[in-house]
Amino acid sequence: MTNTKGRAEDTCPLVYQCRLSLSTRTVNHLADLLRRRLKAIRSRWRILPPGKIAVIVLAVLRHDQRLADMAGGNNISESTVRRWREEMIALLAAQAPRLDRALKKIARKGGEVVLIDGTLVHTQRRTGKADRKNYSGKHRHHGLHFLALTDERGRLVWISAARPGRTHDNTAARHDHILAHLRAAGLGALADLGFRGLDNDLIDPVIVTGFHASRTHKLTPGQKEANRVLAVGRAPVEHGFAHLKNWRILAKLRTNPGHATQLLRALLVLTNLEINR
Repeated sequence: MTNTKGRAEDTCPLVYQCRLSLSTRTVNHLADLLRRRLKAIRSRWRILPPGKIAVIVLAVLRHDQRLADMAGGNNISESTVRRWREEMIALLAAQAPRLDRALKKIARKGGEVVLIDGTLVHTQRRTGKADRKNYSGKHRHHGLHFLALTDERGRLVWISAARPGRTHDNTAARHDHILAHLRAAGLGALADLGFRGLDNDLIDPVIVTGFHASRTHKLTPGQKEANRVLAVGRAPVEHGFAHLKNWRILAKLRTNPGHATQLLRALLVLTNLEINR
């Protein structure tokens, strides 16, 4: 048996067109980033122009297109598409805001509270004991956990580092010193019951989480009404997550978990470009 990479006789590659539901502003932003990068490293050319490279990378991120398919449709190698994707993700992630600066910016604009929540990005199951920490008992799925902050309207302002799926919201918030940063910026935060116990200041709490019911402690009508009002105030944070997860590469992450933080922060920048246009 002889292996050959050539195509069979009377066959030709089939290429189809697909609509990319993104603004021209986003494509131009990526293309300008790449042009500045090429100028900084004194690279004279790429096999395709920056605008075309930006479209290919956005198609991979938005529609989770296979690298081999994008390579075949543009007469380039799969490794080239992978290298472009990693390069553009790194350039975008460098523009993601830091936590302290994001909170101070909201405070300068007259904001009083932010919305905080945690979510899980599904990942492929890995072999061996290393995968156990990625299993979330709450979601009953393997994945990576991250926190996000939004403003009162649900616009994403910051994303934490990706952590193993079993990480609790409070644990992640303590690692990122969320409470200290909120106090320094003079802001409060609305959160769900997963953040109970994070702020133990009864006189001047920074994080408001609502009331918890148990078998022995039933909620009063006033407490139920307070929970309802809090749920209405927190609703926009789910809109922020929905906008972020419109990038289908997050539907089931197949990249190295170690690169997930950079990917999430790159998608944060792209999401804000689309939402704030």
